[in-house]
Amino acid sequence: MRQKRINIPRTILTALLVLLTSQISAQIALQAPVPADNPNLSGTNAWPRACADTDFNEFFVTIEWAGAANSDNSFILELSDPSGSFGTPFTLSTVTDQNSNNEFTTSFNLPTDTRGANYKMRVRSTSPASTSPDSQGYSMYFLGFDTNLHMSPDGDGTTPGSVQACGSTQITLTVDNIPPSELNTYQYSWYRSGTKLSENGPSILTDGTGEYFAFIDYGDCTGSANTESNHIVVNSGTSTGIAITPPTSTALCAGDTAAPLEANVQDGTYIYTWYKNGTEVQASQTGGFTYTINTNDPAFVGDYTVRVQGAGVCTETSAAVTITNAGAFTVTRNNNANLVVLPSQPQTLSITTNANSPTYEWFRNGTPIPSSNNSSLTVTQAGTYHAAVTQTGGTCSSTTINSEDTEIVAPTAFRTEIAYATSYESCTSTSIALSTDKIYAVLGDGSEVDVTEDVASSFTYQWQKDGTNVTGEASQSISLTNSDENGNYTVSTDLSGMTSTSNALPVQLASEALAISSTSTVYCSSSDIITISTTTDLSSEIFDWERDGEAINSTDSSLSVTQQGTYRLVIRKGTCSQISNEISITPLNPDLITLDIDGDVIFPEGSSKTVNANGGTAYRWLDSNNIEISGSSSATFTTEGNYLLIANIDNCEISKPITVTYLDLFNIPNVITPNGDGANDQWIIPNSYSNKSDVRVIIYDAKGTEVLNSTNYQNNWPESSISFAKQNMVFYYVIKNDSETLKQGTVTVIR
Repeated sequence: MRQKRINIPRTILTALLVLLTSQISAQIALQAPVPADNPNLSGTNAWPRACADTDFNEFFVTIEWAGAANSDNSFILELSDPSGSFGTPFTLSTVTDQNSNNEFTTSFNLPTDTRGANYKMRVRSTSPASTSPDSQGYSMYFLGFDTNLHMSPDGDGTTPGSVQACGSTQITLTVDNIPPSELNTYQYSWYRSGTKLSENGPSILTDGTGEYFAFIDYGDCTGSANTESNHIVVNSGTSTGIAITPPTSTALCAGDTAAPLEANVQDGTYIYTWYKNGTEVQASQTGGFTYTINTNDPAFVGDYTVRVQGAGVCTETSAAVTITNAGAFTVTRNNNANLVVLPSQPQTLSITTNANSPTYEWFRNGTPIPSSNNSSLTVTQAGTYHAAVTQTGGTCSSTTINSEDTEIVAPTAFRTEIAYATSYESCTSTSIALSTDKIYAVLGDGSEVDVTEDVASSFTYQWQKDGTNVTGEASQSISLTNSDENGNYTVSTDLSGMTSTSNALPVQLASEALAISSTSTVYCSSSDIITISTTTDLSSEIFDWERDGEAINSTDSSLSVTQQGTYRLVIRKGTCSQISNEISITPLNPDLITLDIDGDVIFPEGSSKTVNANGGTAYRWLDSNNIEISGSSSATFTTEGNYLLIANIDNCEISKPITVTYLDLFNIPNVITPNGDGANDQWIIPNSYSNKSDVRVIIYDAKGTEVLNSTNYQNNWPESSISFAKQNMVFYYVIKNDSETLKQGTVTVIR
């Protein structure tokens, strides 16, 4: 249809620009946000302060604004830092659905690190951009710790009730029940006898006597937290300077009579407690300022201290005095702790010592063995043996030290345990070693003694799989590396005719990788057949072909497929299954072939246009005479006409017709005359914009009301049913795609 071309008057164009400029410069006036009632709580509760914890953290504010907001506008509620600065504001809430509501409420949660008395809020809009004034300052605290504090001397975790500071000694009281990573993030208030102290950290160095306690300072929210600590009373006292008077000798001989240890402060009214290596050895006694060491106790050596308590004096503990054994020497057992004796196999026990001129005596079950005066002893009887070594030379010539015990057993049988010697997971591991782990001697009363170290190397071994001897496997361990070796394993042992069979261990090793392949993964129609096969020999295997997890064939070495689904091969090997990779077979979907154009191919006459196809395995591009113009994934068109793309997906073909037209070079009309004469009755735009699914055409009347909003515009506006109130009416149009505006202007309708 030939168009009538009429130019738009300059005055109408100027009016359009003024209207567009006024819309672009729209503004929003925002007021500072103010606290609002919480609709989830009863009563009036617009908050004067925000006190949050893990159980409650929901607050509301009212936001008021004036002006016009764009449809993509967001209102952003922001929080300052504790000093009221918005240098790095924190976003409390973002609201996107209130662009037509000039007053609304929104909720927010306090960040968990919020602690301060001068937080401020403000609100911003994004389209158009505007920022409200700052709100007034508010106390806002997140009560991260809201239970009673616990403090103790030096943070040792005790609850003494009272402590004693000797003379001018100061005591450090420390909060000990807040995680170390959080301890220094809080401000603390410390009190002594009701008077607030200046310290605000988690520890305090006491300054005088009194009753001390602390709580976390949450400002106006402190009363909501209940963090007051336990109270500790600090008392004063006089130091006695307690010490142990240096003894004549600190190196004593076993069995010698030693002079008592004495405290340097000796007062019959004081209470004394004696300790060795921190353990009480003499209970608290009034006036007990001496302690006699029992040198007949082999454990008499150690560090000795004394503690003193009394009215008006500090509770103090002396420095340690170290007492040693002047005749100390070592006795070392050379044999295993548990040994087996058989009628034909006696055992030899031995010890070594660094004693000065030692003498020896052996004992069985606590009874001396006659003539056992050597450092070794041959035994043929079961029992508990040890040697007593006496030092006959040097400073302490009468010291005797016993060796460790040796348990000799005469078994009636042996019991063997085997174990996995390397990391093992059934049906996953590809190798495993089994080994003899423990050998127990079974005694006449049924009790057992671990004798592995003594007899393991003396046994003979034979490994069995499923009860049958494994040829050549006659050592303490066995290594398995093939799934053909799967089964239950035991080991038989023998020593001097005493045979036993161990516990059984199952071994199920994974098989080598199983792979399947197919002639295609797409079938074109129900008559097509796809073959799935494997290179693994299935002739001697028990197997299943599966579709979507269900067995469908257990006999054929390859599988003919005529249905969609996910296929795999499973070979059964004992309790383990060898599972192949999976192949998904799908029906042909023509939409898998895509072009990088939408609709017709359009370009100016005399130029060219290249079109790319995707999703296929092969391509042929044909012109209207069935002549191939390209055999690749792309084709370049220089002439308008009808073309055909034939794309292959494996063995399937998909045809896509393509229409190539030259670009309309006429301009977008700015005047139409819908008078029914067949000329210029509709608004006809170039084919580069019409009939396009990715191009949107929007028309507004002079009041800004949409009268058309469409993709795939069919060049059919105005419809014949539309009536126009005036003879000459101006409309505004915008043509755009998803990313940009392509054209905009006016069209005048003249009747």
